[in-house]
Amino acid sequence: MFKKIGPGVLIAAAFIGPGTVTTCTLAGVAFGYALLWAMLLSIIATIVLQEMAARLGIITQKGLADVIKQELNIPWIRTSVIGIIFGAIVIGNAAYEAGNIGGATLGLEALFGTEYLGYYPLIIGVCAFTLLYIGSYKVIEKVLVSLVLVMSISFLVTALITKPDVFEILKGLFVPSIPDGGLLTIVALVGTTVVPYNLFLHASLVSEKWKSKNDLKAVRRDTVIAIALGGLVSMSIMIAATTIKSDQVSSVMDLAKSLEPLYGSAAKYFMGIGLFAAGVTSAITAPLAAAYVANSCFGWNIGLKHLKFKIVWMLILGLGVLFMSLGIKPVKVIEFAQIANGILLPVIAVFLVWVVNKAPVMGKYKNTLIQNIIGVAIILLAVVLGAKSILKVIGLF
Repeated sequence: MFKKIGPGVLIAAAFIGPGTVTTCTLAGVAFGYALLWAMLLSIIATIVLQEMAARLGIITQKGLADVIKQELNIPWIRTSVIGIIFGAIVIGNAAYEAGNIGGATLGLEALFGTEYLGYYPLIIGVCAFTLLYIGSYKVIEKVLVSLVLVMSISFLVTALITKPDVFEILKGLFVPSIPDGGLLTIVALVGTTVVPYNLFLHASLVSEKWKSKNDLKAVRRDTVIAIALGGLVSMSIMIAATTIKSDQVSSVMDLAKSLEPLYGSAAKYFMGIGLFAAGVTSAITAPLAAAYVANSCFGWNIGLKHLKFKIVWMLILGLGVLFMSLGIKPVKVIEFAQIANGILLPVIAVFLVWVVNKAPVMGKYKNTLIQNIIGVAIILLAVVLGAKSILKVIGLF
């Protein structure tokens, strides 16, 4: 079974970062089980889009940006689209990398205290650097699979410790409701799960793992199982947070501290381990995704061990460590990243659905009618959510 595990786990590792953990925590604290349906919807949307990206990757043996470039025949449109993609992904990932390293730092703080707090970002940065510098897809995959398993067990155990109400969980999952003040939280839950850069990462990684069209079934199974597991982890965090009715919970570590009086130090330590694993996995995948996008945008056609590839991920990782080590909070850069992702997701989803419908590109593996209907529905949802997230950032919503 473990030999068949593929890049789906890396995609799950990428979207369950500290931002997801914090968003799920706040959703659980504020609204209990009421927004579990929004996470379920997000996971379904993620599976549909990631399956399209993975299918494109295995059939064409190319990255998503490569195929978009190939299919856009008008030079100025091609240049504009690739420029937007490159700018949004690379700058956005540099901003989010600081958050990833910050989340892993909080995890270490929960486990080992604040005595060595200043060294934590550097330790995490060195771990991520070493793994990426080795330049072996198999090594990266094995480490991330292990971390995702640790993260999954940690958050699932934390949820079980809180003894959740199964009936209320089922109601929250299958009876949609929008509580007062819940709309922006729904936007955040979807936005933190359906991540634009993961579409590029998945298409590129699939061709590293599998070379034959006959492996398509394995690709789909890998995608569905890994992302569903990721969704289960996100829901576990929401479920654990429902037991805390406190206005003082503003982050995942506040949740960990709040759990301690009720459930002992075990919950805090499980939360700390889970948050550390979530931070490290995202700290590895964000620079990796940026490097793959640069590889496609510039047409380098190079591998993980090439100097140009390494320079891109080193830049992203270095900026993240720098922001955290100096205590800089790149709020403006992160706001730009949110706006860029708000614009980027519907744009990328449109291009993705477009290219997977092209017979010259996909042959008999192009989208079915049902896949197109779901794809269009996701695009419309992405447009609405993207608009709202942009308006929220610029203070108009």
